[in-house]
Amino acid sequence: MREPSRRFVVLTGGPGAGKTSVIEALGAAGHRCSAEAGRAIIRQQVAIDGAALPWRDRALYAEVMLSWELRALDAQAEGSGPVFFDRGLPDIVGYLRLEGLPVPEHVLRAAQDRRYARKVFLFPPWPEIFTGDAERKQTPEVAAATCRAMAEIYSELGYELIAVPRAGVAERTRFILAACQALC
Repeated sequence: MREPSRRFVVLTGGPGAGKTSVIEALGAAGHRCSAEAGRAIIRQQVAIDGAALPWRDRALYAEVMLSWELRALDAQAEGSGPVFFDRGLPDIVGYLRLEGLPVPEHVLRAAQDRRYARKVFLFPPWPEIFTGDAERKQTPEVAAATCRAMAEIYSELGYELIAVPRAGVAERTRFILAACQALC
């Protein structure tokens, strides 16, 4: 197992709970951030009529997410200060489990070996702000189940979950930055 990086801070939870808005606010405030793999992959695959889409080939989609997340970790290895990740490697394991697909050994090994800060920020389901779109086809119920799956896998892997309060983007951003003062 690699030494965990206290600098690598993960924001996770179900879709539509506000993670990306907070990541964007952190980035706008000058913090290093890594975008969510899932949405970017969907945009790329739709543009080329590719197969690595959650509605075409979920296992292939997960493999592409794995590659994306490993590359994102490697790209952030240099430098100092926190790096905020919109999801992490354990999310891929959670996704595969949620979809009822087998978790390949190499995917689980990557999630076990490539570590983030011990404390992970969990964005709970928030039906009032949930919206679907061309890339987010899940229902609020699936979003809640996704959050549970993510909480499960991060806990199994020894991470401590910090629930992010339901609040505006600025307040959530301040909450995360204050909690990171002790982490990073």
